[in-house]
Amino acid sequence: MTAFVSALDLFSIGIGPSSSHTVGPMRAARAFAERLAGDGVLDRVTRITCSLYGSLGATGLGHGTPDAVIAGLAGLEPHDCDPDDVRGAWSALGDDGTEVRIAGSHPIRMARGDVALVPRTRLPGHPNAMTLQAWGDDPLPLAEDTYYSVGGGFIRREGETASEAEALRHPLPYSTADELLALCEEHGVSLCDVARHNEVAVHGEQGIDDGLDAIWAAMAECVSNGLAADGTLPGGLRVKRRASLVRARLEEYDRDEQHATAQHRDTSTEWLHAFALAVNEENAAGGRVVTAPTNGAAGIIPAVGHYYLKFVPGADAAGIRRYLLTAAAIASLVKKNASISGAEGGCQAEVGSACAMAAGALCAVLGGTPRQIENAAEIAMEHHLGLTCDPVGGLVQVPCIERNAIASSTAVSAARLALHGDGTHVVSLDTVIETMRQTGIDMMTKYKETSEGGLAVNVIEC
Repeated sequence: MTAFVSALDLFSIGIGPSSSHTVGPMRAARAFAERLAGDGVLDRVTRITCSLYGSLGATGLGHGTPDAVIAGLAGLEPHDCDPDDVRGAWSALGDDGTEVRIAGSHPIRMARGDVALVPRTRLPGHPNAMTLQAWGDDPLPLAEDTYYSVGGGFIRREGETASEAEALRHPLPYSTADELLALCEEHGVSLCDVARHNEVAVHGEQGIDDGLDAIWAAMAECVSNGLAADGTLPGGLRVKRRASLVRARLEEYDRDEQHATAQHRDTSTEWLHAFALAVNEENAAGGRVVTAPTNGAAGIIPAVGHYYLKFVPGADAAGIRRYLLTAAAIASLVKKNASISGAEGGCQAEVGSACAMAAGALCAVLGGTPRQIENAAEIAMEHHLGLTCDPVGGLVQVPCIERNAIASSTAVSAARLALHGDGTHVVSLDTVIETMRQTGIDMMTKYKETSEGGLAVNVIEC
């Protein structure tokens, strides 16, 4: 089966702080409510319970997972909901129950205890698992479904077949990077051209352009909001937002330089860092963010894209479309052949994947050949192998925010380095993706988004 995933699905507009722990559970809860309505049993439901297993249970509170479940049951969708309507949705429930309108219409009473955290139980389908049950007057549930939040906001219902989950067929299918490169050589095109051909077959020319433009507009708005905001991020760590301070200093320096009052220095890397910090601070605050390919790694693609627009002569909106399509083509390979889920593969699967996507995409818009693009993605991924996911306090703040800034620099370096070669290299992208998959399997569970190891236990929360 083809690896290709549409950019319009991969880059999904949602809310923070986590694609797998916030966006995915919200979509799963909404899907469950819609199934109840579709099966004609919604009006018989008097109670709904949800059990959050494994990683969802371990770091669910810090990621706002119970809030997302309640919001999803109420019919909210990540891409257009007001983030304020999600934050506190679960904590606002009374111990004796508060009215929640399931699917936006059917009223039932739900209490905080109806959403249970079960971190020590891991279901075999995926570390991010949740079971929803709907109850009526009978002792047995009216309906029960288990969902897996498999990374990037994607969900899979237990028992759902691959043909149901991935029904779309594409005219230029590929499963590996080698197959993708072969398509490029056969047709004399670049990676983004292969991706675009597949996209147009599904969405049409105007549909894919409008979709990509909407994705970039949401990314740009997130950067703008993050660069303007200050204060302290929510949670017990009291992390101060820094992006706006960095922006102010860089703008002041740029003004001084224009008036010849400052010694010239290249500030492109500092701006790159500011862009990434801005996105991940917005994500940590629960704001509007685009999964790329996850929320925890959401700053890298927009940061490198802004770097391209600000510092590369001739950069334009058409280049951003090529940038996003190339990034999606690379992410598709990682998603099919390894993982983009921190709970499954550690942060190598999130930040490592995003860094590879950005590196290959930047290489593409800088004029790289398909083999140089593949080389850039491989370099970026190779140097994130073994990276653990150990969020302090279960919050997507430390080390996640700075990690995005540093990985953005790595992506630019990988792209520039690949452009100096002819695409020939020892380790292929397919090999490094397979190595990442194997490393994720070997990695201890406590280093995979459970906050039970690494910095999460060695940093004192005060």
